[in-house]
Amino acid sequence: MKKHFALGLTMMLVAMMLAGCMFPDSEKAQNQIPYADQLASVQRAVDQFRDDTGGLVPIKTRDMDTDIFIKYLIDFERLVPKYMPEPPGNAYEKGGIYQYIIWDPENTAEVKLVDLNMPERIREIRIRSMNRYMPIAEPINAKAYHIDYEALGFKEPLTVKSPYSNHQLPIFMTGDGNLYVDYTLDLAEILREEQPDVKPGDDIRDLLIERSPIVPAYSIPYTVDENNEPVMMFGKKQEEEAKARENTEETTETP
Repeated sequence: MKKHFALGLTMMLVAMMLAGCMFPDSEKAQNQIPYADQLASVQRAVDQFRDDTGGLVPIKTRDMDTDIFIKYLIDFERLVPKYMPEPPGNAYEKGGIYQYIIWDPENTAEVKLVDLNMPERIREIRIRSMNRYMPIAEPINAKAYHIDYEALGFKEPLTVKSPYSNHQLPIFMTGDGNLYVDYTLDLAEILREEQPDVKPGDDIRDLLIERSPIVPAYSIPYTVDENNEPVMMFGKKQEEEAKARENTEETTETP
């Protein structure tokens, strides 16, 4: 009887240990939610840092041509412990899935977030296509293509959960070989339901930035067509962002 009890206890302990391994810190709920109080605490720390340093911002040094959405990563070593006791639980530095950034550092210096599920999903696709050309399926337009996931060995197309809605967002490739998250579904929803004042040529990713603490990282510019529908915007600006992506995609910190 004692042997059976000991065996059962051992099995239960093993199961508990395995369960702990299956749910690491990066998967805990508190590390995945962009809590308003966490954002507010970082914003207060950044504001105080700026007041004490004559307007400087506590950011990590990055190349000037780094992707604008990950260019101004907050350096928590410059904030802890003087301005805050520790980084937020959902920050990458604490095992979370967000990188804290500063948006518009020369003016408002607003604290925003990058959802690291985005680069992780892109990296997953890149790993499958190592040492070969990325297989493409039908074109989205003249400069963007759907990925042939079947050729990469996936049973179905990979998507990533939108940080703005319940949509599953596709990942696509441009003619220069870069991979991006397609925010068309989210943008179309805002345009349809809120009818914001935008015109062709405007970069309507600002609609997402204005409505959420999370920035639309790993994207290309979007604008509207004559029917006020979202369309990908290619041109000099997109080429500059593509170049920045090439310089940063392999070095971006991910959990």
